[in-house]
Amino acid sequence: MKSAIHLFILLFVFGQVHAQKKSLGYGATVPKPTISEIAYGKHERNILDFWRAESDSPTPVAFVIHGGGWKGGSKERLDRFADPNALLKAGISIVAINYRYVTSTEKPPVKAPLHDAARALQFVRSKAKAWNLDKKRIGAAGGSAGACSSLWLAFHDDLADPKSKDPVAKESSRLTCAAVIGAQTTLDPQQMKEWTPNSRYGGHAFGLGSFGNFLKQREKILPWIGEYSPYALVTKDDPPVYLIYRTPPAIGKEQKDPTHTSNFGVKLQDHCKSQGVDCELVYPGLPNVKYENPTAFLISQLKRK
Repeated sequence: MKSAIHLFILLFVFGQVHAQKKSLGYGATVPKPTISEIAYGKHERNILDFWRAESDSPTPVAFVIHGGGWKGGSKERLDRFADPNALLKAGISIVAINYRYVTSTEKPPVKAPLHDAARALQFVRSKAKAWNLDKKRIGAAGGSAGACSSLWLAFHDDLADPKSKDPVAKESSRLTCAAVIGAQTTLDPQQMKEWTPNSRYGGHAFGLGSFGNFLKQREKILPWIGEYSPYALVTKDDPPVYLIYRTPPAIGKEQKDPTHTSNFGVKLQDHCKSQGVDCELVYPGLPNVKYENPTAFLISQLKRK
């Protein structure tokens, strides 16, 4: 079990190192999508790919959001965050999305990737009949920034607008579950600093540049933090989540990789427990691991009757 977890995390780290490079297409082991380059919005990055699982009845969906700091990466890194072959074999269809980066003109910048993810999820639900999908069984997966986006979807109130003239906007943005790798669970710089003193991530999400400026401007952007930080959104009606990290936690101590530290996971798990939300945390050396990777968790949750 331990060796499998280590191997999985190493594959994720390798994928993150190369996330900023221009995509050369899907990996050799990834099946060809059933439908490619489907537009779900007006921006050139509002596109997704879809793999249809063979089934006579509507299938669950794994909704995959790539990492890259909301500044790079692409949907073609799908296999860094979930195993497409295992999902399809289990009868779970797959969607992998691109989204606008934080270089957009949205205020705050992080609104662009997060609301794009929600729109893509609503779009997928609007295709339920045509694509043979079960709207009530959709789980998100992703790594790093894509993991943060997945948790934001899991914890945010439903963005459906039943009065909208747009049929996509009428669809739910809620999830059945989320299974993520190396997630930033908060976008509050004060929490980050307390949990991990050498934190340096997040200012770009709000257009604030350096972490020092991010911390200095915190009071002014508290409403934004309350809206876009996953930790701030957790309530008792939220779905179960799964978090995996590559190193053990050390709360209050500097980390080699403060952006992907399991300190994020420990604090979110404690918060979820206080709200009655199931949150499974995995890192090397942790005993009694039930699911060794996000794919196993997704299959368990999405195939549950």
